[in-house]
Amino acid sequence: MSNPNSTIDFDKMDGLVPGIVQDAGTGEVLMLGFLNAVSYAKTLESGFVTFWSRTRQKLWMKGETSGNRLRVVSAATDCDNDTLLFRVVVEGDGLVCHEGTVSCFTKPIAVEGTGNQKEETRG
Repeated sequence: MSNPNSTIDFDKMDGLVPGIVQDAGTGEVLMLGFLNAVSYAKTLESGFVTFWSRTRQKLWMKGETSGNRLRVVSAATDCDNDTLLFRVVVEGDGLVCHEGTVSCFTKPIAVEGTGNQKEETRG
């Protein structure tokens, strides 16, 4: 049997890869965390997203204390094999963020070129 870690490039970021978590039903991006080879293997084995906590320097299964675990429906890697995408079903009350929201991405940033300005007429 081949090693599942062999296709993921953990070397680019000193043993870590970003893991994007997306709601399988709505497509909403819920959070981003980091995985090392051990947390990646644990995720594949358990079926629940397990990250590597950079601040605590330990494995961290999202939702192990809150009950809002991330059950993997499907997983993919990007074209460079250095980023993971997990499509999940959230167990528990569905509030993934530690701030009590469904998604961690709740703080809008104004971007000048988004089309909100008046467009000049070309003539």
